[in-house]
Amino acid sequence: MTTRLPAPPEHPRSVVFLGSPAAAVPTLTALVKAGFEVPLVISMPDRRRSRRSAPSPTPVKQAALEFGIPVSEETSDALTVKADCGVVVAYGRLIDTTVLSQLPMINIHFSLLPRWRGAAPVERALLAGDDKTGVSIMGVEAELDAGPLYRRRAIDIKPTATAADLRDELAELGAIELVAALQGGLRDPVPQQGEVRVAKKIHRTDLQLNWTRSAEELGRVVRLGGAWTTNDSTVLKVYDARPVDGTAEPGKLLRDHVGTGEGLLQLLVVQVEGKSRMSANEWINGARLEPDARLGT
Repeated sequence: MTTRLPAPPEHPRSVVFLGSPAAAVPTLTALVKAGFEVPLVISMPDRRRSRRSAPSPTPVKQAALEFGIPVSEETSDALTVKADCGVVVAYGRLIDTTVLSQLPMINIHFSLLPRWRGAAPVERALLAGDDKTGVSIMGVEAELDAGPLYRRRAIDIKPTATAADLRDELAELGAIELVAALQGGLRDPVPQQGEVRVAKKIHRTDLQLNWTRSAEELGRVVRLGGAWTTNDSTVLKVYDARPVDGTAEPGKLLRDHVGTGEGLLQLLVVQVEGKSRMSANEWINGARLEPDARLGT
């Protein structure tokens, strides 16, 4: 039996904020500027960004400290302050029902729910070739990203948009829609309707360029950030590329063009393992590639 969780009040004025990455900072900023009381921010623990660096705070924690807002790493601390509800934006942890049963929460999700519930909605929308995405303001339920909707706002996905571009755009849009929802009143949420698609976390294998796929599909992988292939067993990262017309065997290099299952992928910016980023032409000029060189080997 599913536990029914309390709904947030229609006009909350005091909110606990739960978020971690840079994409959550615009919402925290918008809440503060709109005059909402934020007695506590909860964010993921400090962590090292590299092996030799000291632990550093999440972007949300850094912003909260600049606003003079206390910060905790414990989700249960949301119950230690007086607040009308919680606001969740890319927090990074599931919230236990023992907390949700005592403090109702609303969430900004970076997709048009129920499409792309889960950890990587921006990336999955790009990989799928969606022409639209958006933000959803929803009540938080025990089931992941399944809560009722207070607002949705759609945007077009630009043909050249990267995951970083799209996330930044949705972060700003989500902040606007969240504040509008709180100021307008949280009333009459509607159940999600339509086909449920799950946005599974992106793994390194998802970013490997499979040259038997079409150039259009591979271009989308590159736009996620972190795309890679191999050249004679050496990792080659691809930071920028574009699909163009043409034909060649999958993986075959024609100067800065690579054959795919359909069309060619023109390499623009690459990085050889252990070296700095460079233009594809710089790499080719210095790599002394064989005439029959192929990527993915």
